[in-house]
Amino acid sequence: MIATAEVSNVSKIFTLEDYMLNPPDNTEWVDGQLVEKNNITAKHSRTQARLARYWGNYLSSSQQGGEVYTEVSCRTVGRGRCPDVAYLTPELLAQYGDNFTVLPQSFPLIAEIISPTDPAEEVFTKVREYLESGCQEIWLLFPESQWILVITKQQQKLFNIGEVVSTQIVLPGFSVEVNELLA
Repeated sequence: MIATAEVSNVSKIFTLEDYMLNPPDNTEWVDGQLVEKNNITAKHSRTQARLARYWGNYLSSSQQGGEVYTEVSCRTVGRGRCPDVAYLTPELLAQYGDNFTVLPQSFPLIAEIISPTDPAEEVFTKVREYLESGCQEIWLLFPESQWILVITKQQQKLFNIGEVVSTQIVLPGFSVEVNELLA
C-alpha cells in the first residue's frame, strides 16, 4: 500500500528525527510531512498476511535465519517508510537486534501490496528510494490484476497467474505460485 497524500493531524511539526524515534501507526514520513497509509482492504490484509506467513515458513524450513516483519518502519533516502512485508537478514538482525522502532536503512527484501488507486509515479518513487537505501529486492503485488513485479537494481521480472514467482537475490530458494499467493 502506498501512502496517500493525506497529511495526518498528529502534529504540525514532526521531523524525520521525531519519526525515527516514535513513528505513529500507519504513517510514513515523506517530504517533511506525516502521510497516512489508508484504504487498506481485507484483500490487501489477507495478501500481506499470506506473504508474511509464506516467507516466515520458508525461513523456518530452510533454516536461513532472519525475521519477517509487517508494517515496521525503515529509513530511506531522507524519508521514513513502512513496507507492507519485509525480511531482515541474520546479519542485519545481529547488527540492529529485534527491538528497533525504525530500521535505519531499508530492509533487504520488501513487498508492497498495490491497490488500484495507488498512483504509479508514487509506487516507483518508493521503489527507487528503497533501492537507494539498502534494499536489494522489492516485490510489488497487484492483487486485483493478479500480477507480481520483482525488482532489483539489475532487473525487473513480471509474473502472472499460472507462473511461479521466486526471489532473485534475497532469501534464495523461495518460490510460490502467483495464484496461490494472490487467490
